[in-house]
Amino acid sequence: MDDELARRIHRDLVDHYDEELELELDDQDFDGLQDDTQHPRTQAEKEWRRNYFRELFRLQGELVKLQNWVVATGHKVVIIFEGRDAAGKGGVIKRITQRLNPRVCRVAALPAPNDRERTQWYFQRYVSHLPAAGEMVLFDRSWYNRAGVERVMNFCDDEQYEEFFRSAPEFEKMLVRSGIQLIKYWFSITDEEQHARFLGRIHDPLKQWKLSPMDLESRRRWEDYTRAKEIMLERTHIPEAPWWVVQAVDKKRARLNCISHLLAQMPYRDTERPNIVLPPRERHADYARHPVPPEMIVPERY
Repeated sequence: MDDELARRIHRDLVDHYDEELELELDDQDFDGLQDDTQHPRTQAEKEWRRNYFRELFRLQGELVKLQNWVVATGHKVVIIFEGRDAAGKGGVIKRITQRLNPRVCRVAALPAPNDRERTQWYFQRYVSHLPAAGEMVLFDRSWYNRAGVERVMNFCDDEQYEEFFRSAPEFEKMLVRSGIQLIKYWFSITDEEQHARFLGRIHDPLKQWKLSPMDLESRRRWEDYTRAKEIMLERTHIPEAPWWVVQAVDKKRARLNCISHLLAQMPYRDTERPNIVLPPRERHADYARHPVPPEMIVPERY
């Protein structure tokens, strides 16, 4: 493995560990917590990293305002995230939902259909996950599986494939007419970038679970996926629910660009919230706290 690729994989691993730091990071410099002695960061890289975190927190603050507006107005939103394996869909979904109420903003990541679901109307298993008033649903992959992995891996026949393209635009138009705002994102990465990210997963024991046999097969069929993606975008890019392509080779920039664009899709505004007053704790003379039995206590090893 050449030095540049090793450096790239190392950076990817550090970025993965940054995810936990994002919960606590303020304006502090956390570079000292990471071992960068083998591949030290340049000053420009450190400055960009700090600016990324500051902008991410600002955008997440706007997402909280959006959430409050969605609840107050009863707006209904579906956001679809599609792209190749390792394109960064899960990363941006995590940043969007990180500080939001899971009862308002939830993620739908459906597994492969079971035997019963395979006999249903194709869109049926997705319908139960659609939002009610005041909810946002983020689909980590969606009904577009049929136009992508199912087509490439021959999990559907030609008739089912063509029926999908006849039905999908009509299905989405029905959703929009019902009052659901539908936003569709495709995360675009290069062949070389996916290769590097897959190597990063292979070398990171915390991320190896993300590599499935289907992911590995997708590397071999890169061109087949490209053709399927191009057909999908062409045949399902409709005025009611257009596709938006996120350039995702740089994961951090992709997250910021996607969140910023998402916020611009809705006319949200600050909503009035009642002042919260903490009530006084009631105390009763006849109350006595019972001690917890020692055998029930979790050992304090840290």
